[in-house]
Amino acid sequence: MENFVVTFARGFGSGGKEIASKLAAELGIHCYENRILTLASQMSGLDEQLFSEVNEKIRSHGSFASLLKGLPRSRNYISRNEKFVSDDKLFEYQKQIIENLADTESCCIVGKCADWILRGRPNVVSIYIEAPRAFCVERTIEHMGVTPEVASATIEHTDAYRADYYKYYTHGNYWTNPVNYDLTLNSERVGVDNCVKLIKDYLMIKGLIKGE
Repeated sequence: MENFVVTFARGFGSGGKEIASKLAAELGIHCYENRILTLASQMSGLDEQLFSEVNEKIRSHGSFASLLKGLPRSRNYISRNEKFVSDDKLFEYQKQIIENLADTESCCIVGKCADWILRGRPNVVSIYIEAPRAFCVERTIEHMGVTPEVASATIEHTDAYRADYYKYYTHGNYWTNPVNYDLTLNSERVGVDNCVKLIKDYLMIKGLIKGE
């Protein structure tokens, strides 16, 4: 069976990253999020010629995946309290990494406009996870150990950053547009584990994985 990719967009505190990680674990594939940004940041510091040489070496030795696996996975939420400022060079490296992963392995990719970058590919399923604010605040308090006020402000700032990021790099599309995604799931109503189950069922319907 060919490679497949499940992309995840998510509201802050909705459990989208947890759902992606659980799905990847159950399917025996990798889940990529902040390691993509880490590698792209490292690469964006290279001059163009050096990057081309590194890129060629990576491709000849089995894709970006081997490098990403060696980078640390963030265990904590990464919130965006600053305003969005575009970095086209950094995004271009992220785009190359995401396309390379989709070409070479089955995986889950969280954020980074992956649904837009990989749009039109028949082996890609795009998921959007959202939940009511009170649910997201409660989860953020639990995971970050902050006050309700800090949790609410973090959600507001991070979601605004993600929306601006998505709008800029998709040239005007909007992050919460339901037609961007195969499935939009309310993680409070459905539950984290049932979201994983529903996504697996959909992957079977699409013929991307086999039934158990």
